Amino acid sequence: MSGKFQSDDDLQRFGVSMPGRLLEQFDALIARRGYTNRSEAVRDLVRNRLIDDQTHLGTHTVVGSLVIVYDHEIRALGDRLTHIQHHVGHLVISTMHVHLDETNCLEVLALKGKANDVQKLADDILSLKGVKHGRLVITGPGDK
Repeated sequence: MSGKFQSDDDLQRFGVSMPGRLLEQFDALIARRGYTNRSEAVRDLVRNRLIDDQTHLGTHTVVGSLVIVYDHEIRALGDRLTHIQHHVGHLVISTMHVHLDETNCLEVLALKGKANDVQKLADDILSLKGVKHGRLVITGPGDK
């Protein structure tokens, strides 16, 4: 495939064998998710696995979101978060800040850049004292 995802213009058929119980579970999954057929579900699974693989290669461009919940009363945490984001401004596309209650804030960062740079930024932020929880979700930029 030469690193690119094939378009739907070049559909090819292939067979897949699997145990009956696994197929039953797969059919239940695709019904819950609203797929109209197995082929679409398999294509999405393959696309997701290819994107996951590329995001771990480090040098591919990825997009993603980093969602964190943090205690804004932790001394200088807000300043540290702002400083980090300004320092790597080329990775941060957009941010959203939500006051959850008197002490907790939710921040969502939309990111785009090389996979290893995006992961490093997430690690730097998630390791800050006062960040209670966070998760980085990475996907492909949709250009392939």
